[in-house]
Amino acid sequence: MPLDGSALAKGCRGSEVHEARQLCRAEIGRFRAIAGNGGPLTVACTQETAIFEEVAEEAGRTEPISYANIRETAGWSNEGRAAGPKMAALLAAAAESMPEVRTTTLESEGVILIYGKDEQAVEVGKLLKDHLDVTVLLRASGAILPPASTEFPVAKGTLRTATGYLGAFELSVDQFAQPKPSSRGELVFGPSRNGAQSRCDILLDLSGGPPLFTASDLREGYLRADPQDAAAVLRMVLRARDLVGTFEKPRYINFSEDLCAHARSRIVGCTRCLELCPTGAITPAGTHVAIDAAICAGCGQCAAVCPTGAASYALPPADALMRKARTLLSTYRTAGGENPVLLLHDTAHGAALINALARFGEGLPANALPLAVNEVTQVGLEVIAAAFAYGASGVRFLVRARPPHDITGLHGTIEVADRILQGLGFGAGRVAAIETDDPDGLRSALTAMPVMPPAPRPASFVPSGPKRSILRFALRELHDAAPAPVDVVPLPERAPFGAVEVDAQGCTLCLSCVSACPTGALTDDPDRPLLRFSEDACVQCGLCRSTCPEKVISLKPQIDFRAATASARVLKEEQPFCCTRCGKPFGVRSTIERVAEKLAGKHWMYKDAPGRLEMIKMCDDCRVAVVTEQDFDPFGSPPRNPPRTTEDYLREREEAEKAKGDS
Repeated sequence: MPLDGSALAKGCRGSEVHEARQLCRAEIGRFRAIAGNGGPLTVACTQETAIFEEVAEEAGRTEPISYANIRETAGWSNEGRAAGPKMAALLAAAAESMPEVRTTTLESEGVILIYGKDEQAVEVGKLLKDHLDVTVLLRASGAILPPASTEFPVAKGTLRTATGYLGAFELSVDQFAQPKPSSRGELVFGPSRNGAQSRCDILLDLSGGPPLFTASDLREGYLRADPQDAAAVLRMVLRARDLVGTFEKPRYINFSEDLCAHARSRIVGCTRCLELCPTGAITPAGTHVAIDAAICAGCGQCAAVCPTGAASYALPPADALMRKARTLLSTYRTAGGENPVLLLHDTAHGAALINALARFGEGLPANALPLAVNEVTQVGLEVIAAAFAYGASGVRFLVRARPPHDITGLHGTIEVADRILQGLGFGAGRVAAIETDDPDGLRSALTAMPVMPPAPRPASFVPSGPKRSILRFALRELHDAAPAPVDVVPLPERAPFGAVEVDAQGCTLCLSCVSACPTGALTDDPDRPLLRFSEDACVQCGLCRSTCPEKVISLKPQIDFRAATASARVLKEEQPFCCTRCGKPFGVRSTIERVAEKLAGKHWMYKDAPGRLEMIKMCDDCRVAVVTEQDFDPFGSPPRNPPRTTEDYLREREEAEKAKGDS
């Protein structure tokens, strides 16, 4: 592949750049000498990492080595001679360190349930019996030859429910029956019962029915294959054999309960993550939600849409990913590259597609900068905003033509980002998803993009901190770098920014919205009756709207770039009502007057004693004093009508029928 040494040197400023032709073979001595010197080292090859690691260890190197693939992603392309800036950017980005990720432990003792419908499930059990603790459950009682000796249990039943994960599956079985040991020509099953309970570590589903879990491919320990596909069944058998022991699984999501805006006082507000989680790992837990790390498959949609930052992605964190994008884009620009397009992709699908395009097609365009992430659905608005602030001309997400789970969250993030970019003068179509499994389709989608210049004033900020903070900061930097910045941009429904509007005439300043607001966007004043709103803190969770007893609150999704520096604005303010006896302020004037108006001449306490209405206009202390002075009997209500019984209704009906007959 062609190498542009000058572009590499310009992009990787302050670093020594060594070019080689056979570094892993004929020139391995050069690598041994460089690796033994210590210091940061990046190797532009990922194919021969095992050899480089072995030689580096022999040379006494203790520092880690970074690796970058500049061959399939840049050099192997019909635009390879123009890919020097891209190569420099990929090398620089590879050296960016990523923080370690916490893990959770899954324990499997090898207890497997094979759920099938015929003799095939029994045959699979025979393949696994020497490796796992096998039980076979047949959902149909077809002709099954009785075994000469019982090597593992075979039962009949239908799985009604299945919950859990690798090492902790909980099953409920209906029509459960065990075979009679006296079965002769075929297995004969005894009496059945519903609601049988079972546990297993591994669940192999060969039933041919619908999957037992949503997003079943993402559930650890749940293996499913079409019973008509012998090769697929064999693959699942081989996978099941390896699922014994202790497994470390990444904790994809960091979660802070105190930031969650799910509910307050049994009133539900934000449900974004609950609606998007494909595996059901997220469940309500009072005022917040709970995320089961053992079930979570790491799609990251909850973190991408979480408006408060309660859920944040950890593989890597958003600020670490933004720093990598910053290095990639700034180095590309320094090395002389123009109009960069950030291509976000995963490894399983995206990297394989890029490799195929490089080996058998025209390769990636020279301005397409691939950035691998664990899942493209983990990318939130903060990364997109930062990318354009750093000088990207476009952002593309590479996803499968038929994704393994719903990617509604990603499409929602793209829609919000597109609205903001259009509002700031970048134009439409800057950010989009490429949904394809065809390498040539990927190339066509990238080359069909119109040439769109980047931000005229690219930013260079270094992101750090919690998600909500870096999101706000990235958007402010994007606003400063935009071609045509404006103060307010309208956003689609359920966007994480916006204003709260209150019908002041209907508001009674009960302040229930203040107590429900999880972010402090709505506040009151201890000295006088008023309601304030800080738009910078609002996450549009809707708790205030759901809590308001007068139903006078509405949400207005938008982003106001002045909100970060603006003071809280007053939504409703009234004069306090002063006690008519002592003059102490104790309530809101409109509320006291409204209560007095509703009670005057209507309630028994005030109908015959108009002077008592003045007690409504007194503070707590004076009200007690007046009640004592007037010898007011709170139980002196007029007698109630006697309760009506069945006999009363029957008697009235007889009297009515009798009166009708007499007439």
